[in-house]
Amino acid sequence: QVQLVESGGGLVQAGGSLRLSCASSGRTFSVAWFRQAPGKEREFVAAITSNGDATSYADSVKGRFTISRDNAKNMLYLQMNSLKPEDTAVYYCAASGARYSIARGESFYDYWGQGTQVTVSS
Repeated sequence: QVQLVESGGGLVQAGGSLRLSCASSGRTFSVAWFRQAPGKEREFVAAITSNGDATSYADSVKGRFTISRDNAKNMLYLQMNSLKPEDTAVYYCAASGARYSIARGESFYDYWGQGTQVTVSS
C-alpha cells in the first residue's frame, strides 16, 4: 500500500505562483494531479508517465502548470504559475501501482492523497 501526502497549498493572489509537492511512501508508476472546487466534481489537472517522458494537461491549465517528478526521492510536483481565481480548489495527487502510461480518468489511479487547499484571490 502506497501512501501519498500533498503539501504546498495556500492562499495566493491572482497572477501568483505556487508549487505543490506530493510525497510517496513507495514506488509509483504513472501519477497525476486532480482538483475539486466547491460544489463541483473532481477534475483532471495533469499527469506524467512513470519515467517522466510524457505528460498530459487539462486545457484549462496548459501553458500555466507544469507537472514533474523525482523518482529518486519518490516525489511528485505541480508548478502552478499565472494562477486565476478559478484555480481555487483542493488539489489531490494520485498514483498508479502498476501502469506506465497516463490517463485522465480517476479509475486509472490506485492511490490518492488527502488533498491540499489552494485558494486564489482576485
